[in-house]
Amino acid sequence: MADVFKALADPTRRTILDELTERTGQTLFELCGRLTTRHGLASSRQAISQHLDVLEAAGLVETRREGRYKFHYLDTGPLEEITVRWLDRPGTPQTGTPQTGDSHTGTTHDIGAAGQ
Repeated sequence: MADVFKALADPTRRTILDELTERTGQTLFELCGRLTTRHGLASSRQAISQHLDVLEAAGLVETRREGRYKFHYLDTGPLEEITVRWLDRPGTPQTGTPQTGDSHTGTTHDIGAAGQ
């Protein structure tokens, strides 16, 4: 999971993921063109290729080779693992309502309901 956070820490890699979210299955050439025209990123193909390698190592990008072309696809599996681990737990507030906790009993109280 540390690889996922390392991959997401870089703004260029997040932009690459945004681009693959919008249109998955792009070649390196297509990605470089779209990153330049749509996002103003003037990185070399080698730099984008290295970013894609980090994303692939983290499991966020999968590749498929067809002839001489290599297509890059978004894989949200690692992000789902993070969601399940920290956000989809029973008892986790889903609305973003701040809560106070009683460290002795382990119970929580909705701050919004305190005056009721």
